[in-house]
Amino acid sequence: MNETTPGTTLETRAVLRLSGDDVRGFLQALVTQDVALLTPQTPQWTALLSPQGKVLFDFLLWADEDAVLIDAEADQAEALLRRLALYRLRRAIAIERTDLAVHWNMQGDRGVPDPRLAALGHRWLAPAGVAAQGWDAHRLRLGVTEGVGELGAGETLWLECNARELNGVSFTKGCYVGQENTARMHHRSKVNRRLIVAPLGEAGDRTRATYPELGLMVEHRRVEALGDALIPAWLAPALA
Repeated sequence: MNETTPGTTLETRAVLRLSGDDVRGFLQALVTQDVALLTPQTPQWTALLSPQGKVLFDFLLWADEDAVLIDAEADQAEALLRRLALYRLRRAIAIERTDLAVHWNMQGDRGVPDPRLAALGHRWLAPAGVAAQGWDAHRLRLGVTEGVGELGAGETLWLECNARELNGVSFTKGCYVGQENTARMHHRSKVNRRLIVAPLGEAGDRTRATYPELGLMVEHRRVEALGDALIPAWLAPALA
């Protein structure tokens, strides 16, 4: 792991570690990404879904020799740990919280590009340092949503979270929880709603999160009613 750099720690993130008996095989049957392709230089953005294909948790996976590290929302880390433990059954797999932190920087040669979108900057895991500034403003202005507060907990279909456009799903890996509905939506090219970022306005039924200090909000809108939504270049082709 890289050494810490002042001003790069994302204090809203936590790191879990899965180790033991065939950790990748365990995750492969649960999450939306193809864990077989995980390497130290290619972390993956992925999710754990409900059987209906709605996102429960989103997180990044990192290779750590025979173990796998999970870069998760700090406020949801314990809930995610408990959910994974339910699926573990009697398998000899340890799931624990670590003292590592998630680090981010828009520029520089540390870490690796965020797997969702290179413009998000670089990311790495290391002991905690000084808190980073500007992460939420940066990702929201790029139209990237994350976390239970924005994606919801069992409320939003994974492809409505722009998972296909942001490299959060594999359509070739085989079965996982929620795969059937996700694959059906993909093959029918039928995504009727999208999570989008828009200029701050009056909150309504579609609103997931508001950021008054940034002048932005996250909403769940029908694709024919995106209105004043910020449409980044990475999303525009999917809406054409």
